[in-house]
Amino acid sequence: MAAISLGPSPARRDALARRIRLLVAATIIYNVIEAVVAITAGTLASSTALVGFGLDSVIEVSSAAAVAWQFSAREHAVREAREKTTLRIIALSFFALAAYVTVDAVRALTGTGEAERSIPGIVLAALSLAVMPFLSAAQRRAGRELGSASAVADSKQTLLCTYLSGVLLVGLVLNATLGWSWADPIAALVIAAIATKEGRDAWQGKGCCAPSAAAVPAIGTEPDDACGCRPGCDCCN
Repeated sequence: MAAISLGPSPARRDALARRIRLLVAATIIYNVIEAVVAITAGTLASSTALVGFGLDSVIEVSSAAAVAWQFSAREHAVREAREKTTLRIIALSFFALAAYVTVDAVRALTGTGEAERSIPGIVLAALSLAVMPFLSAAQRRAGRELGSASAVADSKQTLLCTYLSGVLLVGLVLNATLGWSWADPIAALVIAAIATKEGRDAWQGKGCCAPSAAAVPAIGTEPDDACGCRPGCDCCN
């Protein structure tokens, strides 16, 4: 029996693409503001963690801009053609973030410089910890339904920013209250490892299987899984 496409209708694809464009625009605007505040506050407080967080926001902007470029095309075929390039940009953003966080964490652990207390940094980290999960979840849902690996990968970049917000918040609070300067770089190394994994997955094109490619299997065959995803995809995870 011939396979039957289970992908979203053209109208639904257009609606999802518009949603992703709006979410990406919101992510870019927020991260630009976040970068300016974090780098300024970090410079004033001599905090490498805050400056690193601001640079992470710059990287997040580059990742979101790549997705915005992909989804600026109105035609579905053009967006699909841009998918691989967008994934490469996102992967390189992950690798750059992992490299910076690792170097910064090692430098902090070796005792290079002591950061002062930063109340603006604590407020910024707490705000990002509250905002970023919602942006990430909304874009991830839209990307999964649309079958866009780049949108899903960018949502992971935003989620990673959430983790970094948590790490930064804990580090700044412990530094401000107890003087524990080692907590932040240790957690940052874990974040760097996660970023490396996500970058490798994005480079390999993992993250989501296009629903338009999903099909009802012929009689006598078994689907790859309940969602129609192929092995190596995490759309349904």
